[in-house]
Amino acid sequence: MALPDPLAEQILRISKLAGDKIMSIYDQDFAIFEKQDTSPLTEADLAAHNCIVSELKAISDLPILSEESANIPWDERQTWQQYWLVDPLDGTKEFIKKNGEFTVNIALIDKGVPVLGVVYAPVLQKAYIGIAGLGAWTETPQGFTSISARQHEEGEIWKVVGSRSHQSPEIKNLLEQLGGESELVAMGSSLKLCLVAEGEAHLYPRLGPTSEWDTGAAHAVANAAGASVTVLDPENPLNPVAEALTYNQKESVLNPFFLVSA
Repeated sequence: MALPDPLAEQILRISKLAGDKIMSIYDQDFAIFEKQDTSPLTEADLAAHNCIVSELKAISDLPILSEESANIPWDERQTWQQYWLVDPLDGTKEFIKKNGEFTVNIALIDKGVPVLGVVYAPVLQKAYIGIAGLGAWTETPQGFTSISARQHEEGEIWKVVGSRSHQSPEIKNLLEQLGGESELVAMGSSLKLCLVAEGEAHLYPRLGPTSEWDTGAAHAVANAAGASVTVLDPENPLNPVAEALTYNQKESVLNPFFLVSA
């Protein structure tokens, strides 16, 4: 099948090109893991960033905000109605550990809302695509599969996504408060949001720091799959606030705590 939006097809293609750039470095034997100018990690970041920016400029006149070119003044950014939000390599620790759980993230943001997103995991050869109003899919070498978030049913074990690299007492507290049995599903990078989007988990509470480029693409996938990404009250992080996570609405690019749920 083909995706119902030609632009999404283009973004998927660009994500894979960037993934190829990353893999050419990831597959090498390297011993320097610190993110310094000459490290393989930085090489992979910049190679993917340059690839994505070049390809996006060839198909779109919209501005681009990338982790690797984030020093755009707020005076300029606040005028943007639409823009591309990019994390060329999300999952630093996963890249270093070589566990495959890192991704290329590209999102289209429209008036603060992620309306198109592609999350591509090059080692896993798996992409997640979300298009507002049209649906969400995974793509593997076997083809496209439609996905949707799955609500928790009474008596079912709660599946709660947590970071493979970051654990917190708040997560343990949440598991205790859910009632019934629960299981923590460990995952790296933006793939955590995607697990809720494809119905493999019920909740992903994020009670630690993230930046907007960490979440934009997977947020688009989650929304298109029927999940919600809502802000959490910093004074009571287990209590969802009735507002969706938004983008480029303030000078800081740091996200508040949030909850992904079905």
